[in-house]
Amino acid sequence: MWSRIPVLCLILALGGPVGAGPLADPHPGMTDQQLFWGSDQYDFSVVLPAAGLDCFWHFAHRGERFYLSYMVQWVTGVAHDRHLSVTVNAPSGLMVSTADDPKGQINFEAEETGFHQMCFNNFHNRFGSMQIFLSFGVYYDGHKDSAQQKEEELKKKEELRQDLNNTLSFIEDSTHKVENHVFHVFRYYSFGRMGRSSDHFLLLSNARYVTRWSVALSLLIVTCGYLQLVFLRRLFITAGEEEKPRC
Repeated sequence: MWSRIPVLCLILALGGPVGAGPLADPHPGMTDQQLFWGSDQYDFSVVLPAAGLDCFWHFAHRGERFYLSYMVQWVTGVAHDRHLSVTVNAPSGLMVSTADDPKGQINFEAEETGFHQMCFNNFHNRFGSMQIFLSFGVYYDGHKDSAQQKEEELKKKEELRQDLNNTLSFIEDSTHKVENHVFHVFRYYSFGRMGRSSDHFLLLSNARYVTRWSVALSLLIVTCGYLQLVFLRRLFITAGEEEKPRC
């Protein structure tokens, strides 16, 4: 009986737990707010604490265009720096692109199908937080690389040349082109909106700075005038009727 126990332990060690298998969830420890599945475009603002790091994942198919636009809206703290470190990694873990600026755009064609990681690091500010505006997503330009897809395109072109009365195909192609152009216009509009919001926060910060220093200098001027008046009055004060004033 005792000789069977080592053999049983060896079988359990080699076989592992019963029912073990591959994980269906690519990131089981992440919440749904950090994994973006369905929509092609997201834009929102997040606040990074001092020396903080925040990452998001977005799903993209191979051949789709992945884009990311970001801008620092405001920064708090002493000796703050508006630079933001941004890295984008492929599903395999390889670094696709990186940036270290207050605002920027990252655009590339996805070489892998899966979740692409976007990390934002606020290591420049050790004692202050910052708010950043993000706009990212995927789109497909319609570029086809395989030989089969090229043959299908040639067949479609030949059919269109043979049947000039097929207006629905022309309307469909025009609609896709207009939709693609509108999508790019929306991207540039979103980036411009980020610039206006950043300028707005900068104006508010400058207004508070000027107001505080104006109040402080006004109090300093009033205090100096009061002290001068008290000093002059003390020069003309006499101790008695026969004594002369000090000045």
